[in-house]
Amino acid sequence: MPIHFADAKEVAQKIVDTIGFDIRLAIPLAAGKPNILVNELYQLAKANPKIQLKIFTALSLNKPQGKTLLEKNFYGPFVDRVFKDYPNLNYEEDRQQQTLPTNVRIIEFYFQAGKMMGNAQAQQDYVSCNYTHVARDLIDQGVNVLAQMVAPGNDGQVSLSCNPDVTLDIVEEYERKGKTDFLFIGQINPKLPFMYGDATISEDRFHWLLDDVKGHHALFSPPKMAVPLVDHMIGFYASTLVKDDGELQVGIGSLGDALVSSLLLRQKDNLLYQDLARGIGAVDRFGELIEKLGGLTPFVTGLFGASEMFVDGFMHLIEKGILKKRVYDHVILQRLLNEGSIGEKVTENTLFYLLERRVISPQITESQFHWLQHFGIFKARLDFKDGYAILENGDRLELDLNEDNLFRQVIQNCLGSRLKNGAVVHGGFYLGCNAFYDWLRALPEEEKRKIHMKSVRKINQLYGHEALDRLHRKNARFVNTCLMMTLTGGAASDGLADGRVISGVGGQYNFVAMAHELEGGRSIIQLRSTRMKEGEVCSNIVFNYGNITIPRHLRDIVITEYGIADLRGKTDSEVAASLIEIADSRFQEKLIKEAQAAKKLSKNYRLPENCKNNSPEDLMRITKPFRDQGLFKAFPFGTELTDVEIRVGRALKSLKKKSQVKAELVTTLAKAAAMTKVPEQVQKELERMNLDKPKNFREKFYARLLAAELMKA
Repeated sequence: MPIHFADAKEVAQKIVDTIGFDIRLAIPLAAGKPNILVNELYQLAKANPKIQLKIFTALSLNKPQGKTLLEKNFYGPFVDRVFKDYPNLNYEEDRQQQTLPTNVRIIEFYFQAGKMMGNAQAQQDYVSCNYTHVARDLIDQGVNVLAQMVAPGNDGQVSLSCNPDVTLDIVEEYERKGKTDFLFIGQINPKLPFMYGDATISEDRFHWLLDDVKGHHALFSPPKMAVPLVDHMIGFYASTLVKDDGELQVGIGSLGDALVSSLLLRQKDNLLYQDLARGIGAVDRFGELIEKLGGLTPFVTGLFGASEMFVDGFMHLIEKGILKKRVYDHVILQRLLNEGSIGEKVTENTLFYLLERRVISPQITESQFHWLQHFGIFKARLDFKDGYAILENGDRLELDLNEDNLFRQVIQNCLGSRLKNGAVVHGGFYLGCNAFYDWLRALPEEEKRKIHMKSVRKINQLYGHEALDRLHRKNARFVNTCLMMTLTGGAASDGLADGRVISGVGGQYNFVAMAHELEGGRSIIQLRSTRMKEGEVCSNIVFNYGNITIPRHLRDIVITEYGIADLRGKTDSEVAASLIEIADSRFQEKLIKEAQAAKKLSKNYRLPENCKNNSPEDLMRITKPFRDQGLFKAFPFGTELTDVEIRVGRALKSLKKKSQVKAELVTTLAKAAAMTKVPEQVQKELERMNLDKPKNFREKFYARLLAAELMKA
């Protein structure tokens, strides 16, 4: 039985009293951190330099604040409305200010994208590893406290909810070893949705449970980002490669939203979807590949989702009947389903094939009886006693299937109607907007039980459960994102050539490698063809780069807004040509010359005519008829921003972009300085930014700067 506490400060002090001054604390990535407990422990370490506190984690998430006056004024009301009473992590506040005490180290394996580029201590304390290796590495580091937020349940159960990903592996390994100098602590938060699968565990597995009212706070909820046209196009091409009766993994962010949006269009307005495929030239250029790997027709059997991150996009795919393919955690049962020998409906055949494959014996044992009930093959309201089924009316029925008469009676009295306890999603952790959390809380238990939260080792790799995963992951599509691609097929996804880390490896390598191992599986890397660097447009397809996350020998499918490159099994010259053909046309000639100079592309190579207009302008042209019909919305799944905030946000983004180009910056500042009176049309926006009545010269200047940009928009 765990010891129960109601005060986070008391628990923090008791950790020091129990473990001593060398505290190695592991807390989950993203939303599952027990913030109030971590804050109390961190404050103890700040006050007492004898305490050596190492915190092992990833994605330390605090509410956005902004740096400039404009950013701070924009975030203020929005943060209060969206993030509510979510408590910031004190260590993260100090780390951002680079004021961490010397006796505290924050060791992370994944950063919020771009956030730590200029933070020397964070860069030095980054650990590069596959997501599946995190538990192993933490155990090697001697973690002696494991703490996370949990959802309260009934009958002595709690749920690891949003983060069974690494926790389960550490706890099981320490339990197996009988480790005693270790604390497993749960911080209860009733606002955390109670999730099932492996996430549901007995509270007896915890040493301590903390239920402090200050911990009953809102969950971290990253707002939905706008989806630009470039991302929509990438998402559309990716959607054409998703095969019915398949498996899908997808990440968070605007590219993930773009893919989900196109999958929904494919399902609910298929004629328009196919018109779009023809209208942008996808059928002409990639029709054969689409027919081979994916399709343009609606989903009938549907998809199964297996993703380290259960993204909020999956909510929409479940609601619209796309993520509906159930899989079952039993090899022979799943094989029978894949073969078509049995279906979801329980029939006499179900029992016959289970007998034939020796899953059950003719004289059904107690364990077999309960197994049949678990999967819905036998009715839940039956009992077992001494080889007999106790029927609902109290009658006893001998479970001897060798006897024809008894077999018939079992069929008539014991069989359920449909298989149960199948999953439409396997997830390692989840993070999403407030609407996603509300949906999870409101989901009926029967539906929620179709979402199995699991250890990331059971999702991101085949080892230990390969036979079952191969059956589950038929026609698997693993969709990820990278920063740059080299012309030899290497992907840079986690950092820069100088070694600075932008985000992390996470599970990307795991999924790419798995795609090569699974029959019918494919890795799809999404890539924006260009980026802005110091005010200049640069190509994200380059000849070579000094940091590689996915090596060239694992190259597969790459998608930009200009099309699809199928690189698997191709020669170096074919790989280079395929990537050049989906690059921005402003950089194609340079790439051709570089590849030819390195002897990787024939001097006779000629760029196909239909690849010579890869430009933002042409993208706007070919998509205009479809944008006019309402496609490619900036917020396909809505937003927590108001209309006024959307307009202000666009203006702020434009100003930030112009600040990187000296000529544009000078022009913008001159326009603001020349403005004598703020136009009435932008008063609502200035009121939202608290600049409608500027108090000093600085605020007056910012008001004019913003007004000038809003008027231009």
